[in-house]
Amino acid sequence: MLKNAFKGCSALNPSQPNLDILTLCPTFARLKTRIKSKNRKQMYLTATTKQDLFSKHGIAKKKTDTGSPESQVALFTHRINYLTGHLKTNKKDYSTQQGLLRLVGQRKKLLNYLQRTNIERYRSILAELDLRK
Repeated sequence: MLKNAFKGCSALNPSQPNLDILTLCPTFARLKTRIKSKNRKQMYLTATTKQDLFSKHGIAKKKTDTGSPESQVALFTHRINYLTGHLKTNKKDYSTQQGLLRLVGQRKKLLNYLQRTNIERYRSILAELDLRK
């Protein structure tokens, strides 16, 4: 990859050793910014976090229990809590606010489904996640 990045760059000319490589080679500058963007802060929701949520709140109590309504409600609640904190600092982020309202609606639909089908599971997930209903 680096070999292709330096192709055609005048920075590799040994007759000009004191020149800055970033000014002479725009390809290298783009590569450097791409490397910097990979070293950014990690996402708030990693695969291990999801697996912990699924194993803690899913009905099967397994890491792979991704489809049960309890595990989905737990995942939505985690995302809702994160986005609420984000919106406290970024008050004018309306696209995030719209996504948050969509998540709240999806969680409400799943909770209504659980309430209709199995009231004990519904009450247990409300108690586990400290949700008001």
